[in-house]
Amino acid sequence: MNVPVISNTEARRIFLHRHLLTGAPSGAGKGADLAGVIQHLGFVQLDSVNTFARAHDLILWARRQQYRPPALGHALARDGHVFEHWTHDAAAIDMTLFPHWRLKMARDAKRLASYWKDARRGDLMATIDDVLRQVSDEGACTSKDVGKEEERSSGGWWDWHPSKTALEYLWRSGELAVARRNGFRKVYDLTERVIPPEQLNARFSTEETIDWACSAALEKLGFATSGELAAFWDIVTPAEAKAWSLSALSGGRAIAVDIEGVDGKLRRSLATPDLLDTRPDAPLTRVRILSPFDPALRDRKRAERLFGFHYRIEIFVPAPKRQYGYYVFPVLEGDQMIGRIDMKADRPAGRLDVTAFWPEDGVRMGAGRLKRLQTEIVRAARFSGCGDVAYADGWVKAG
Repeated sequence: MNVPVISNTEARRIFLHRHLLTGAPSGAGKGADLAGVIQHLGFVQLDSVNTFARAHDLILWARRQQYRPPALGHALARDGHVFEHWTHDAAAIDMTLFPHWRLKMARDAKRLASYWKDARRGDLMATIDDVLRQVSDEGACTSKDVGKEEERSSGGWWDWHPSKTALEYLWRSGELAVARRNGFRKVYDLTERVIPPEQLNARFSTEETIDWACSAALEKLGFATSGELAAFWDIVTPAEAKAWSLSALSGGRAIAVDIEGVDGKLRRSLATPDLLDTRPDAPLTRVRILSPFDPALRDRKRAERLFGFHYRIEIFVPAPKRQYGYYVFPVLEGDQMIGRIDMKADRPAGRLDVTAFWPEDGVRMGAGRLKRLQTEIVRAARFSGCGDVAYADGWVKAG
């Protein structure tokens, strides 16, 4: 069989185009326009770290620079455009996909009941009924409102009191939904009081959800291995994705392609049959500061293969051995990852402090590129609510 080869340059452009990172980041960034962005991406990962901007806000701002953080809260709590649940992590997900999440909820209910029984404090199953009854009778609540007599702990992110664990279990298993967030704290309510009836009452079989999950992931990625299809939504198993891939290939719903990495090696992947019919234009040369959890970079191994970009968040690396700031931001120019930047918003002072920019190997920081980077930093400062930018001495490191 003669398998088409997609060059590394073209593969990067296809991939970034599917992730809305090749054209101008114009658009209202709220309401129906924001809903369209999330629908195109499928979901946006949520994260609480806020050194400069929260991960989800930066993901959306990179694609719509008129976007401002309250718009996502409105999409969840007021407009009903998204619901919050779990992919590989907490995420804001296109509301029309809710019926397909019932498979994940059912699987999570079984898995977490077993895992959390030993991994969390207290008797989870004995607490669930009381918490569900409280939400039903008293309305939406946060983890502060349940288990008031239980011992709270400052032992870490996951050292939850039993009723907090029950809330999370009821949410992950579909009995409760996140109605809104107060700050970054979840507000839980009964699912039937949050999800619109047309999504709440729709049902799909396991086979229908597997077919949707794999075909939708392939469409959004452009090309993928069966393992990457399974990992995209984290709904189906690797075995289910592999079986779907074989069926799609034999039935003509997918084709085999070889994707060239930056090292010249080819990786056999699947693609939709029309992938080669339309080739995206070269991306704009503008610089974009991305979230560490941007969907284009979430799969670290794929980012290395496609872009030669080795990225890890160095949270647990002690400072003397740490090469970069523990939470640095990837920087994209056109279809090339050009470096990573360490910066933090000093909001009381109204200033964005830029500590360092590390160019990738072989990236030259000429006058034009440096100007484009500083232009984006100024835009980032405005986005974070800062009116000034301060650069540390020697902030551009040797490339």
